[in-house]
Amino acid sequence: MNTLKVGDKVPDFSAKDQDGNTINLSDYKGKKVIVFFYPAANTPGCTAEACNLRDNYAELQAQGYHLLGVSADSQKKQSNFKKKYDFQFPLLADEDHTVINTFGVWGPKKFMGREYDGIHRMTFVIDETGTVSKVIEKVKTKDHAAQLLD
Repeated sequence: MNTLKVGDKVPDFSAKDQDGNTINLSDYKGKKVIVFFYPAANTPGCTAEACNLRDNYAELQAQGYHLLGVSADSQKKQSNFKKKYDFQFPLLADEDHTVINTFGVWGPKKFMGREYDGIHRMTFVIDETGTVSKVIEKVKTKDHAAQLLD
């Protein structure tokens, strides 16, 4: 896994959101962006994480942040997830792993003694110049906004 680190320039990427709109990193030039990766929509941990960000969205926005959620789920699955929980931010349906590979969050995982490849739950904060300013590798799903606002 070759994960982006603090100080790395993020290569431009584009992916479709839950409604089929193309989202490019370059759309956020001059803005601060939080890109959070989660394994799968509508699973307990991912729901807790995204809902925590939703509940603290106003505070994140007040600090100038834009949010992008990313998983390898289909547009339909992302759309259902967004509608069900009323998220204010786009969810990218990265089925071809373009964004996942750009950030280097795909790799071997262990769960209940089983090894497999999957998305690592990680969050990247990108500054106005398109550079990684913070990486959160150990995401607290129920208190994720606090990790970003401290």
